[in-house]
Amino acid sequence: MLRLVKYFLLGLVLLLVCLASALLSMRFAIHGREVRVPNFAGLSPIDAEKMAHAEGLVLSIENHFYSADVPEGYIVSQMPDAYSKVRRGWKVRVAASLGPQRASIPNVIGESERVAELNISRRGLEIGSVAKIHLPGAQPAIVIAQSPPANAKNAASPRIGLIIAASDNAQSYIMPHFVGQAFEEAENAVRQSGFTMGKIDFVQSGVGPSGIIVKQFPASGQKIAAGSTITFEVRR
Repeated sequence: MLRLVKYFLLGLVLLLVCLASALLSMRFAIHGREVRVPNFAGLSPIDAEKMAHAEGLVLSIENHFYSADVPEGYIVSQMPDAYSKVRRGWKVRVAASLGPQRASIPNVIGESERVAELNISRRGLEIGSVAKIHLPGAQPAIVIAQSPPANAKNAASPRIGLIIAASDNAQSYIMPHFVGQAFEEAENAVRQSGFTMGKIDFVQSGVGPSGIIVKQFPASGQKIAAGSTITFEVRR
């Protein structure tokens, strides 16, 4: 019996040693595939590609920026940063320099999106992000803001971001629920809110006190514009 216990303990020790060895080997294997990211700033794309390939990395030019310090076509920035540790096969995203800013930034505020796009591309620039917002009083589908502003001298990117007034630019509201309320109270609320009272139909509808709203148009919960006409059916 004692011998069996001894063999069992010995087997357990050997198993633990094997597991520890496997974990240690895995750790060395993982860290063995790690490399430090070279500093690509100031290099030509060809030289940067060669350096990345030598380290087992993938180089991808994904952006362009103006730079008064880095010659046109050379690497101006990178991600991940230089000297950070990554695994082999990692993609390093870089941006190439466009050289000093030469193109003037046009003023496209007040133009339609299409006209603004033509105006921007004619100068060798690009449309960046485009956002649409509701702005009461603004003409729909017209550029109301841009970034960078017109004639900016220190633009970082050739892309111009635009903010466009939404096509449905009228101020809107949610239709309240008037059914079951007294007509006089609802009428006062409608007029005080700046809406228009439409035709009022007095109908025989079910059992209950007279002067109570039984139907409304638009229905409650619908989106309505300022000044919309609201009609009721009222129990006679």
